[in-house]
Amino acid sequence: MSRASKLTLGATSLFALSTIVFVHFQQQAEQAAMHQGVVRDMEQQRIKRERQLDFDLQKQLEEEYKREQSVRSSIDPPGQGGSTAPR
Repeated sequence: MSRASKLTLGATSLFALSTIVFVHFQQQAEQAAMHQGVVRDMEQQRIKRERQLDFDLQKQLEEEYKREQSVRSSIDPPGQGGSTAPR
């Protein structure tokens, strides 16, 4: 083999090897980024479930308080609230 063909073979082999290594590390980086996205989504779902549970608990407490107390809307004009005044 001539010197030029050896250099060409070496250069193309080095280029191919560096391409393979680059693609390998790029795929690992993308996989790690996707994993972080999954972790972030799971955390957001957990927070959403907690907030929904808090909302449901507050709704239940509100219903209990409304049963125990007479509550009128503050935007209703006087005399047109939930309770009727005797005439």
